[in-house]
Amino acid sequence: MIRLYTYWRSTAAYRVRIALNLKGIAYEARPVSLVANGGEHRAPGYAALNPAMLVPALELDDGTVLTQSLAIIDWIEATHPAPPLLPADPVRRAHVLAAAHTVAMDIHPVNNLRVVSHLGTRFGASPEDKAEWMRHWMAPGFAALETLMAGDSRFGFGDAPGLADICLTAQFYNARRWGLDLAPYPRLCAIEAECLALDAFRDAAPEAQPDAQP
Repeated sequence: MIRLYTYWRSTAAYRVRIALNLKGIAYEARPVSLVANGGEHRAPGYAALNPAMLVPALELDDGTVLTQSLAIIDWIEATHPAPPLLPADPVRRAHVLAAAHTVAMDIHPVNNLRVVSHLGTRFGASPEDKAEWMRHWMAPGFAALETLMAGDSRFGFGDAPGLADICLTAQFYNARRWGLDLAPYPRLCAIEAECLALDAFRDAAPEAQPDAQP
């Protein structure tokens, strides 16, 4: 069985958990705490597995290790094409990727735990400063997504969930955690509600993970 190195609150790991669930792929969760013991992701054993010292990492049956959530999901899509997470049409595929990348490349990197921690240790940011930083960078990204994912389909780009919906749902968890007002994004809220009605999303949620904390 493949092994997913994960952390319950990691939005990147959350994405991969959703994708694995949607595809019906069984996996063993191996929690890697980003906060306990100074961060288990920095321990030599895990650093040897994933030199970037980030989660997630996916270890295949033959020992191959894949890193970076979108690269892992690309492998999942290539090896388990049904149900598809990306459209076959090149233009529609580009639209879905643009929405997914808005989350994974515009919003998420500056909201990463190591970035926010550095704000505190290097620049003396208070907990409220850190929360404001998070909200500041999420808001314009979600404003763009409200337009990019506009329409009346059940999910962002059709009647089945795809990569953009996966990225959105994981990032919305983070938005709620940091107190962002989501009222300006009614379309995104409707998409998230449709996603969270599915077992694949609910079972991947942070609070449903074996390492979840109160």
